[in-house]
Amino acid sequence: MSQDLPIIGSIELVDICGRKDVPAKIDTGADSSAIWATDIKVTKDGILKFKLFGEKSPYYNGKVIKRKDFKVAVVRSATGQEQIRYRTHFTIRLGDKKIRVLLNLSDRKNNNFPILIGRRSVSKKFLVDVSKTMIKRPAPKKTRKLLAELQKNPYEFHQKYAKLTPKKGD
Repeated sequence: MSQDLPIIGSIELVDICGRKDVPAKIDTGADSSAIWATDIKVTKDGILKFKLFGEKSPYYNGKVIKRKDFKVAVVRSATGQEQIRYRTHFTIRLGDKKIRVLLNLSDRKNNNFPILIGRRSVSKKFLVDVSKTMIKRPAPKKTRKLLAELQKNPYEFHQKYAKLTPKKGD
């Protein structure tokens, strides 16, 4: 059976809600999946309203999405902080397949990828080969800023950050 499953990499391009080729991180270490959502509200008549992505995102179009069918989940971050998140189903194209996934609506503006696909969404549908990827992983934003600062003046960079570098024997 597993040989019949399509193979995807750790980073893939996803089509969702009319947007083509949105980069997504495939993370089998994450149980659930998430998408960057903004302006999340529930109306008095029980309708969940939100926009996908943020205004500075190239994937943002300002369109308000409305859902009657949605759930809520308590999600614990890597730092142990718990948050309540709304979640709803989406149909996405991943690889050559269209699949239905349950996505948590979350603020992913500081993440490298606007979509995170967890193991529940890919289990029994795909095999994940972490050596394959559809797109090159960008350097994290903090790393890009540090590299720019290093290139500007390596000496000043070292003076500023030397205390953060572990010494031999540490």
